[in-house]
Amino acid sequence: MGESSSCACGHERARKRIELMTTTSKVLLPPGGQRILVVQAHPDDAEHLCGGTMALLAAEGKAIHYLFVTRGDKGSDDPVMTPERLATIREQEQRRAAATLGVQTLTFLDGYLDGEVEPTIALRREIALVVRQWKPDVVFTLDPWRKNEIHPDHRAVGMCTVDALASARGISSVVEKKIAVLCCHESQTKHRDIPAWIYQQGILAGAPHKMKYAESFHHYVM
Repeated sequence: MGESSSCACGHERARKRIELMTTTSKVLLPPGGQRILVVQAHPDDAEHLCGGTMALLAAEGKAIHYLFVTRGDKGSDDPVMTPERLATIREQEQRRAAATLGVQTLTFLDGYLDGEVEPTIALRREIALVVRQWKPDVVFTLDPWRKNEIHPDHRAVGMCTVDALASARGISSVVEKKIAVLCCHESQTKHRDIPAWIYQQGILAGAPHKMKYAESFHHYVM
């Protein structure tokens, strides 16, 4: 009797979670938002953490891109399995899972091994590049501050993704263009050293976020 009761409670909790996902999936994106990026350490991370939500969003026609830092080459207890073979198997499994969910595109980074991912500037830059290329409205990733998160790859990927999102919004790559367009307003700027002023303001805005140059804003919800 106790076992049946426990099972029923488990099903009820699962049902409520599914209902919650159904009601909240429509508020995960900003109005008009269509593009989603999911940054993961290993194949199957997203299926564990947000597979149901991705299925709902894919069913709504959202464009979803999966980014994997590793191919999960250490995730096996088979004594005769090699890392190279396992990496191939897990990539194939992930592509099948993504197709089943309705995820349209996937990227696997090269050079990162399962269990050896560190929160480096190089990884941050690679993630930031994908963010700039994909231009997502929402990014899902592993929570680096999650209580009892013991997998170092999860912490590293989550932290690099958070930092990459900040750097992807920096204006260092277009600061010269900003100077050029401001100089078009000659009647207003001819008495000011525009390059020096823009560099100074960009440095002040970027410093708190470890960016070379940035623009700062206040976000008001009306």
